[in-house]
Amino acid sequence: MQLPLRGADEVAAAIRRLSIRGAPLIGVAAGYGVALALVRDPDGLDDACATLIAARPTAVNLAHAVDRVRAAALAAPPGEARGAAALDEARALHAEEEASSDAIARHGAALLAGRRRILTHCNTGALAAPGRGTALAVIAELADRGALDLVLACETRPLLQGARLTVYELRRLGIDHALVVDAAAAGLIAAGEVDAVIVGCDRVAANGDVANKVGTYAHALAAAAAGIPFVVAGPCTTIDPDCPTGAAIVIEERDPDEVRAIAGGGAGAEGDRFELAPPGTACRNPAFDVTPGALVTALVTDRGVASPVSPETVRALVSGGTPGAR
Repeated sequence: MQLPLRGADEVAAAIRRLSIRGAPLIGVAAGYGVALALVRDPDGLDDACATLIAARPTAVNLAHAVDRVRAAALAAPPGEARGAAALDEARALHAEEEASSDAIARHGAALLAGRRRILTHCNTGALAAPGRGTALAVIAELADRGALDLVLACETRPLLQGARLTVYELRRLGIDHALVVDAAAAGLIAAGEVDAVIVGCDRVAANGDVANKVGTYAHALAAAAAGIPFVVAGPCTTIDPDCPTGAAIVIEERDPDEVRAIAGGGAGAEGDRFELAPPGTACRNPAFDVTPGALVTALVTDRGVASPVSPETVRALVSGGTPGAR
């Protein structure tokens, strides 16, 4: 199914409602949104950029992509040339993210060699990033190498990206998998049924703290208690060297109705809604949580693997090095 988007405002709306999601894909889409805006209004650059950056606060790729495409546009002569320059830069960003996905898959598969039962959270495949994805790209590469027995996919409340999207991608790839509720993960890890946990990331702070879909922190704690690897996969564009620690990451808090109810598959415009709690129930709905870098066994990126994860190894990745690459 295609989603036609004709300007920065429509791209931003799609990002807000999660029709476009996943940190790398959000960045690429926002880059194209800047180019679309300039085609419609050569003088609308600043407004378009502000609209796109405000769409979601946690994933750093969005702001970085907008700033990069904006800079390319401003470097061109005023008028139509700016729209062409913005489009060229958005396409370059897109191609780079696809190449990053392939590199992440290779580095991650080498790191996890021998770990045949993998647990993952949220959705990190081709529906969340250009190319094969991030954490799910690693899983797919392990499967291609015949080095994978089973993937446990967490459902990922409240919007069920794991149940709806990751399971779809695993089925499409022909990878053996089982769906588990989020709360079952720690017990399965403790019981020895998981060899490693791998997840994606929406922002990595300079000290290695990681913001990812809510529920990730609990998996990291369980993995640490069981003594198995907890691995984070993402492109270096997701590292924010200007963010000193995870405490500085803005955590998006979403509509309480995402917790109180769940959408069904009805034929109406919004589908059926199944109430999970009495209407008006007070809810907290943080979309992300922060996992301390000390709990991350390795950060797998397109430039290599940081392990252990520390300010020094993260800095080396940002500067183009490959600390601890395997």
